[in-house]
Amino acid sequence: MIYSSSITATLAAKAATSTIPIVFDVGVDPVAFGLVTSLSRPGGNLTGVAFLLGELWPKRLQFLHELAPKAGTIGVLVNPANSNSDPNTRNLEPAANALGLQLEVLPASTEPDIEAAFARIQRRRVDALLVGDDRFFNSRSRQLPVMVAAHRVPTIYFAREFAASGGLISYGPSFTAMARIAGEYTGRILKGAKPADLPIEQPTKFELVVNLETAKALGLTIPPSILARADEVIEQ
Repeated sequence: MIYSSSITATLAAKAATSTIPIVFDVGVDPVAFGLVTSLSRPGGNLTGVAFLLGELWPKRLQFLHELAPKAGTIGVLVNPANSNSDPNTRNLEPAANALGLQLEVLPASTEPDIEAAFARIQRRRVDALLVGDDRFFNSRSRQLPVMVAAHRVPTIYFAREFAASGGLISYGPSFTAMARIAGEYTGRILKGAKPADLPIEQPTKFELVVNLETAKALGLTIPPSILARADEVIEQ
């Protein structure tokens, strides 16, 4: 059996075998990318978890606008090596237009790129930042909040780990819960279940996490509307 946690690796595994069971967790629509024939009945030898993270970008932009209503230019940190970056950014444009916001796309796929992106944030007077979901950024859940704090830019992230490491706010699915489902599927397949009969699971729980200590350091007051919706408020 094969377990895959990226769209690139999953596509490669699918191309390599049509018989070995494959369990994936990806942040894209698996039907659109040709991994399975449908979410309810995958068919073939693949099944798993799909986060569909791009659909959450406009919601994150709305939260960021509520937090920093005077911010006019929003930086969008994306990994250009991720095939979802362009469509997810385009998905943001209608929401940005509706809110009267300008988007400044900041590509970064290496450490020097991240440094250059923050230099550009300062140079272009970017008022707030949205970090696009990507495993490259996820592996820097401690580093990015520190860099953001140094530049004093209100920032929203896609996973709780960032807020727990000092980030201002995060909104996204519970990755722990979805990883647990992928593990359960792996166990069921090892016991004889067929991937074709296991429907693709999607997130049912989304976590809004706010770090009050970071908000205080930035001189921001978290609106009651956000605090009322928060699943977790970190105070220290």
